[in-house]
Amino acid sequence: MVVQIIDISRSYSAILLTGPRQAGKTTMLRRLAEEEGIGRRYVTLDDYMERDMAKNDPAMFLQLHKPPVFIDEVQYAPKLFSYIKMYIDEHHNPGDFWMSGSQVFRLMRGVQESLAGRVALLHMSPLSQREIIGAPCMPFTTDLDRLITEQDKMKPVATPELFDRLWRGSMPGLVSGQTPDRNVFYSSYISSYVERDVRELSGGVDALKFNRFVTAVAARCSQLLNYSAIAEDSDTDVPTAKAWMSILETPKVYFYDTGLVCYLTRWSSPEVAERGAMNGALLENFTVSEIMKSYQNAGLESYLYFYRVRDAKEINVVLEYDGKICPLEIKKTAAPDKRLTRVFSVMDKSPLKLGTGAILCMADHISAFDRENLIVPIWMI
Repeated sequence: MVVQIIDISRSYSAILLTGPRQAGKTTMLRRLAEEEGIGRRYVTLDDYMERDMAKNDPAMFLQLHKPPVFIDEVQYAPKLFSYIKMYIDEHHNPGDFWMSGSQVFRLMRGVQESLAGRVALLHMSPLSQREIIGAPCMPFTTDLDRLITEQDKMKPVATPELFDRLWRGSMPGLVSGQTPDRNVFYSSYISSYVERDVRELSGGVDALKFNRFVTAVAARCSQLLNYSAIAEDSDTDVPTAKAWMSILETPKVYFYDTGLVCYLTRWSSPEVAERGAMNGALLENFTVSEIMKSYQNAGLESYLYFYRVRDAKEINVVLEYDGKICPLEIKKTAAPDKRLTRVFSVMDKSPLKLGTGAILCMADHISAFDRENLIVPIWMI
C-alpha cells in the first residue's frame, strides 16, 4: 500500500484513502508525509473548528491549509470537494491533496459529484495476516507455480493458531499491543463507531438498537443476507435494517475483522470459537477478507463473487482475474474430499474461461486433486 501511494501521488493531484476507523490510515499517511520531506501540512476535520470552516467557508479553509496538504476525516465537509476540484483544475500539481476518511458512502457521493477523474481512490482494511507476520503481500490467485514459490516463504499454521489469529482480530492497535485488552478495544470501537459515524449518517439513531443490529449481523457472517431475520433479532423493522445495512457496507455478510465478529457474538476464547457452531462461518469470513486485503494492499480491485443457482448449489467464492473465473470452496478440514469440487461444474456454462479451482482449507501444504483443482492452505493467503 505504501509503494502504491507514493507512485500514485506522482501522477494524481489528489488521493483519497478510505477504510474503517483505526485501520491505520492516518498513522500511515502521516508517516509517509514525514518521509516525503516536502512540508506537507496535516489537518483533521475531527477538530470542530477546522470542520466548521471547511463546511462553511471552504475557500478560506484552503487558503489557510495550502497544498501540499493531508486532510483527515474529509467526509465531514463534502462541500470542500468542489473547491479542491477548482484548485486542481487551476494548478495541476501531482500530490497536492492527500485525503482520508471512514464513512465510505458519504465520501463516494462527494467524489462522484465533484472529483471524478481527478482523484485516485484507495481502500485500507485492517491488517492482513501477511502484513502481521511480515510476509510479502501479493494478490491471491490459483496459479500453482506462484503458490509453490510462496509456500517456501511462509511457515505452516495449525488450526488452533489460525483461530487464535481469527479471534484476536487484525486491528493495528491490537496487533501492536498498544491496546492489550481486546474486550476494552472492541467495546470502545463500537461506541466510537456509533457516536461518530452512524449518528452522523443516520441522525437520531438509537445506540442500543444499533448495537443489537450489528450483533445480529455478525451472527450471520458468511450467510446470505436476510433482512427480516436481522430486523426481528435487533427489534427493528425491515426498512430500518436495510438503511443501517447500507452504512455497514456488507452485501453477503462479511466483516473485514473477524475479531470484531467474535467479540460481538460473545466467543470468549479462540478455543471456544474453533469448537463453536459458527466455526465454519468464521473461517469463511476470515478467508474472504484475507483475499480481499491481498488485492487492496497491492492497490488493485478484487473481483470476488458468491455463486448460487436455483437448486441451492453454492460456491463460496468465485475469483475473477486475467479473463478467467476460479471457483473456491472454504472448508475447516485438513484433508478435503475430492467430492467437494463437484459443485464447480455449475460454472461450466460461463462465458468466461474456467480457471483453476481450489479448496481452501487447513492443510499444512499445497496439494492437488488434479490439474484443475488444487488444495490450498488458508494460512498461505
